[in-house]
Amino acid sequence: MAKKLVTIGMILILAGLAVSVPQYPKVLRDGFAFSGVDGKLIAGDNDRWFFKLDSDISDDQTTVKAGTELELLVSSALEKVITDIKKDSADTYRIWGKVTAYDEKNYVFGIYFLPFTEVKQSQTTRKDKKRKAEIINDPNDALTIPKELAEKLATRKIIRTEELKKGLEIKADSILANRTGFLSLDKDGDTVFVLDGLGRNIPKISIKLLPCNFLQTAEIKQTAALEKLRFKIAGIVTKYKNENYLLLHRIQTIYSFGNFPQ
Repeated sequence: MAKKLVTIGMILILAGLAVSVPQYPKVLRDGFAFSGVDGKLIAGDNDRWFFKLDSDISDDQTTVKAGTELELLVSSALEKVITDIKKDSADTYRIWGKVTAYDEKNYVFGIYFLPFTEVKQSQTTRKDKKRKAEIINDPNDALTIPKELAEKLATRKIIRTEELKKGLEIKADSILANRTGFLSLDKDGDTVFVLDGLGRNIPKISIKLLPCNFLQTAEIKQTAALEKLRFKIAGIVTKYKNENYLLLHRIQTIYSFGNFPQ
């Protein structure tokens, strides 16, 4: 009888432990390519913007369902799109960019935002369809719509060609490579990267860091360290509302006694 009670007790303890284990949501892997994904841009509070997916997306390990709203990271491209939305009230877009993961949450760093106009499917002859296809892919056009985009026309979504051209003309953001510095917090409590002046008498330059797995890993290392760590980084610098932001692509810990990555 005593043995039976002990067994029951162990089962209850294990069950309690199982319940207490936090269940984290599955997220797409950091760095997953956001390649021609359709959805709607939605304004949130505190100047945040979200992208509501029209269809499921998957990185072969995790699937994010249609209807999910992913937060958009600030960027020069997003700022331009917000201006266009206020002018034209368009909210349906196809996005190219990169997915990041931070604190069990996904974000999207958008590079190209292509607006769509919803139209009703009209009754056209095969000849008319063929003629329209030829016009779309006219070799004399300044910008030829890619085959993948042309095929999307059959789904009753039309890309506004003038906006397509403008979108592709957005200047590329700057690359910051092989720079050393430190992690710090600004007055708002956001993590920034402070460029190392290497002993030179120059003003300190700090750049706000966008959430991603590289940032989270560096923050964990810094929290566990007894002193301030130096890091060597590479990433994309983008501008939003006249302020610079950095999306890390690589970060290494640098020993204080020499430039040797950990």
